[in-house]
Amino acid sequence: MHWQTTRFAIALERPRVMGIVNVTPDSFSDGGRFVSTRTALAHCEQLIAEGADILDLGGESSRPGIPPVGVDEERARVMPVLREAVKFGVPISVDTYKPEIMREALDLGADIVNDIWALRQPGALDVVAAHAACGVCLMHMHGEPMTMQRSPMQGDAVPQVREFLRERSDALRARGVSVARIAWDPGIGFGKTVEQNFALLARQRELLPEGYPLLAGWSRKSSLGHVTGAPVQQRMVPSVAAALLAVDKGAAIVRVHDVRETVAALQVWSATQAALGGQAGSIT
Repeated sequence: MHWQTTRFAIALERPRVMGIVNVTPDSFSDGGRFVSTRTALAHCEQLIAEGADILDLGGESSRPGIPPVGVDEERARVMPVLREAVKFGVPISVDTYKPEIMREALDLGADIVNDIWALRQPGALDVVAAHAACGVCLMHMHGEPMTMQRSPMQGDAVPQVREFLRERSDALRARGVSVARIAWDPGIGFGKTVEQNFALLARQRELLPEGYPLLAGWSRKSSLGHVTGAPVQQRMVPSVAAALLAVDKGAAIVRVHDVRETVAALQVWSATQAALGGQAGSIT
């Protein structure tokens, strides 16, 4: 299996690590640390040196209760970083739900659109469908960031997430977008209870038969804090544990803050898989 993106066919025979680059002042985890173009680019280079296979640039926080950012402000945060980051030789993802930002990012050479709204904003589906080759990650979110944790989803999350992502994928495929360009993200923490988040991890393999690679985003999430009591800046070990569990249950990509530690843990996992007859792959 591979994930087709603008410039890269990302082979998924081994798990891939997506390093998070938040160009925001208000991210729940590292807001303000990389808000300037200079510090963001330095962070990009550090994550690549630590082993990141993909970089995910985001100019708007999606933590619960945060109001949306305007197009102009998001553009000013993201585009100067993106112009340089596309020169680093790794796939670049842009975390946005705004079609204007998607279009401009793809024009600058971005490889992946990573959309928490799964292309439900007006015009977003059109932008991705019109592009010849970009990858897209469709995420499940119940509600919207301002209010999603006030009224989390009810019932069994797994079939609801599967049906939602299947419907959004079908909408893309009906517009001529290849299956190879689409990845799924179950949206850990986005309008779900702690129990639902862990059900999605425990039963993650129920999402695999659809044939889309899964991206797991557990890094520093509040559910990890709930079960460990650790504040956000002390959730590296729980985050790595969750990433390993997600990979062991079939995730192809893990989106993380702590790249070095996650890569090291996955090297141990991969060595174990190799001893059992597994194989490793590479970006081609």
